[in-house]
Amino acid sequence: MDRYLSGPQLARLLSIDPAARPYYRVLARTVRSLVLDGRLPVRVRVPAERNLAEALGVSRTTVTSAYDLLREQGYLESRQGAGSWTALPDAGSLGTDNPWLAAGDDGLLPMHAAAPSAISTLPEAIAAATGRYPRYTLGMGYDPVGVAPLRQAIAARYTARGVATRPEQILVTTGAQQAIHLVTTMLLSRGDPMLVESPTYPHVLDLGRMRGARIVPAGIPDEGWRDLDLLTCAMRQSAARLVYVIPDFQNPTGHLMDDAARAALAAAARRYGTTLVVDESWCELAIDEGAAATPLAAFDTDGRVITIGSASKLWWGGLRIGWIRTNAATVRRLAVLRASVDIASPLFEQLVVAELFEDIEGAKIERSRLLGASRDVLAAELAARMPDWSFLTPRGGGSLWIRLSGPSAVALADAAACQGVRLAPGQWFGMDGTLEGRLRLPFTQPPRVLVEAVRRIAEARLRGAYGIRPAEPLTPTL
Repeated sequence: MDRYLSGPQLARLLSIDPAARPYYRVLARTVRSLVLDGRLPVRVRVPAERNLAEALGVSRTTVTSAYDLLREQGYLESRQGAGSWTALPDAGSLGTDNPWLAAGDDGLLPMHAAAPSAISTLPEAIAAATGRYPRYTLGMGYDPVGVAPLRQAIAARYTARGVATRPEQILVTTGAQQAIHLVTTMLLSRGDPMLVESPTYPHVLDLGRMRGARIVPAGIPDEGWRDLDLLTCAMRQSAARLVYVIPDFQNPTGHLMDDAARAALAAAARRYGTTLVVDESWCELAIDEGAAATPLAAFDTDGRVITIGSASKLWWGGLRIGWIRTNAATVRRLAVLRASVDIASPLFEQLVVAELFEDIEGAKIERSRLLGASRDVLAAELAARMPDWSFLTPRGGGSLWIRLSGPSAVALADAAACQGVRLAPGQWFGMDGTLEGRLRLPFTQPPRVLVEAVRRIAEARLRGAYGIRPAEPLTPTL
């Protein structure tokens, strides 16, 4: 039976000041907040316009206008003669007034973070996991290596991608960040060389410093890994015990390593006695057709590849579920090591991710559509407003790696913050102040947010705060 609310029931939930103006917008915003907060569940039929108008003591036109606005924003779905139901919008329909876009209380557009919003099937997975959850209360409630359904699902996914994997080769972690932390803790001692790409994921640099490792950067050419000479020479010369790489839509460059380079990298690791830590957090986020490669672990013949995965980019970062794929003995060793941190990852989130694996292909299609639209909008806006900036358009992933025409990305970030945008300057992704002429711009936000963000960045430049003399006044965008 469909769930529904009567006019008086919804009116009690709303608690709107009768003097609020314009009332229809306040009404729509309040309903939207109830949906986002979970106090008004998705797929609940709302009262007819006339009934809610009577309960609130306002005109039917006011409620009609509010419902129209909610439908436009994606929070209501309607069918002729059947009524209207609460919904969650497609991420692409959200505008800059979305209350969840800001990274904190500063209200800045969060262009420093490459984290997409939740996949549309997340509520269904949460509901299914809720139904399965009670049966686990008969046990102790946690497993240091991860619950069986999730480990089976992860192993099956690797097998489907061409790397035969058993569940005992999987360790579930509290996000990819913990996975990287556990592996570096196991492999590195103070003073050991750790080879990383430059640019690379900033928190890996933090972990290396925390372990007291000697971090050795190897530059990635602008065109990607067509030539592995820089990386393999650094591997040989540094005698690195650990090499951290992101071969799939590399963060922040977006480059995709081809199969020949992956085979050569695995061979070099065997030759120089190095362990490859392969971060596949972005591997399922191809946008263009044919933008895929064989997992690097498929080229591993002697256990030198440890693969790290994550639910954050494909499904949602709020789940905080990651995993490690390695041999069974190393899984047991890592499980003992992680016991000093948190013993096990949260059960409920593991069950949710296990449910999400059931329709991973559908999730990939949805992400490809949304990220592709946002990528193309961001590239077009940059070409129109900042034609002196250069970048290669990636075939997947979540960000553009920009070469600036100005002197410093930090100066630009400071200027952009004054215009309400938080940016990630290139120095975050390199060592010792390098990459100052670079900027990472993610396209994980909806198109309208990206258009507004680029407008504000352009305004920051044209106001002269970035050392650029305005050529002409910037026309405001309404």
